[in-house]
Amino acid sequence: MSVILEFTIENDAFTLGEVLSGPPHMHIELERIVPTGNSTVPFLWVRGDDFEAFEENVTAHESVDEILALDKVADSTLYRVRWHGQHNDLIRGITEADGTILEGHADDRWYFRLRFPDHDALSRFHNYCTDRGIAIHIVRTYTETDRTETVKRFGLSQEQREALLVGLRRGYFDTPSQVSLDELADELDVSQQAMSDRIRRGTKQVLSEALLSSATDFE
Repeated sequence: MSVILEFTIENDAFTLGEVLSGPPHMHIELERIVPTGNSTVPFLWVRGDDFEAFEENVTAHESVDEILALDKVADSTLYRVRWHGQHNDLIRGITEADGTILEGHADDRWYFRLRFPDHDALSRFHNYCTDRGIAIHIVRTYTETDRTETVKRFGLSQEQREALLVGLRRGYFDTPSQVSLDELADELDVSQQAMSDRIRRGTKQVLSEALLSSATDFE
């Protein structure tokens, strides 16, 4: 059975993060990672205020051969980055353990969600990171069955679950909030009203299941 791993990692802990770290501060989301022989070609969406400075910063890195803007949509740009050299770091470890990047994005640090074919493959990736001193901070591991059962338990729709998770990861529920509702809506490509409804209804559903189902505890 496949297993999902969610973790965070600092920008300077792996080559791709180091290459893409600012200044300027930009929001980065991986489109996909394409293996090409002994290297990889990252495709990524970038959102921010200073694309020219971002391109100059990436180009100046010693590992980068080229950064090319492919598409522009609203305030986001899709880039392809070619680099050279052998890097025994995070991305190679994912590839060698037969992992698939389901999600990868960065603001101040990187968040990854990976799928591995089984727990043995997950263990290979964990050992790879440990052996090379790559510090990842595990958020959680679970199977698709676990996730389905969690959704069923709280009666959440997939859209509500996705909205709540994005809000948690981006710090929407922090005090003060780290991200606006509009920014969350842009990330999921939905309207601000739709995002608000999903978070409000999802929160109500979780609280109802978690608290009202055990209301007798307070009687």
